[in-house]
Amino acid sequence: MIWRELWKYRAGVLGLVIVVAMSGIAIGAAYVSPHDPYEQDITARLKPPVWMAGANPKHLLGTDPVGRDILARIIYGSRISLATGAVSVIISALIGVLLGLIGGYYGRTLDSLITNLVNVMMAFPFMLLALTAVAVMGPSFRNMVIVLGITGWPIYTRVVRAETAQIKTLEFVVAARALGFSSLRVILRHVFPNLFNTVIVTSSLEVARMILMESILSFLGLGVQPPTPSWGGMLGEGRTYMLTHWWLATFPGIAIFITTLGINLLGDGLRDVFDPHQV
Repeated sequence: MIWRELWKYRAGVLGLVIVVAMSGIAIGAAYVSPHDPYEQDITARLKPPVWMAGANPKHLLGTDPVGRDILARIIYGSRISLATGAVSVIISALIGVLLGLIGGYYGRTLDSLITNLVNVMMAFPFMLLALTAVAVMGPSFRNMVIVLGITGWPIYTRVVRAETAQIKTLEFVVAARALGFSSLRVILRHVFPNLFNTVIVTSSLEVARMILMESILSFLGLGVQPPTPSWGGMLGEGRTYMLTHWWLATFPGIAIFITTLGINLLGDGLRDVFDPHQV
């Protein structure tokens, strides 16, 4: 069982606990959050965390410049970050895996075209490409997810193409082709199942990267627009108060750090479990 093997890697188990906890918070935000993340109270603006002098006991992590509860906005912001990571990875994985399978299995002209396309995409700075695309399409959650999805596929294509080219030379695939099975059947029944573990591990690590990309885009004002809470947006709002009201940017930053750390630890654990060379 995968979970029994994962249990041997304690860092992976810790990552799993963090991911499950953050996912639970995001799903149950309406029940976990102590306040409405959109509710403003100008009389309670810029209140510090509860352990500092002048704090309001109702706001554990303090409030922002318009009196909104920081903890509530972090909890609801987890929905944006996790949704962005999950949906964009699904889009990029679908595109990348499909192109990788086609290039690795058929080779020759198709492989050359796909390889050249991947090289062009990899040579262009990912961050600059994403920024340009979002700026052209307009800042919104939908556009951000689409842009991250359609610009993140090359890593899947490179990995899948290389493994597909190797797998198609194995005896069971050669035998299936000799028996007259169609290329589609060989790919779906014999090649892709042997790539599934690689795709899962790559996707788990890419989710963390997409969450960071969402934070960067929102920080620059090109992601989710106010007043919708997002961790990157909260960092952007708090940057002008860093020297006087540190909690505005610190706590969203900690949320990003913990979440991406958990996903990376889980991804490393899954890689160790699925790696046939591990002892």
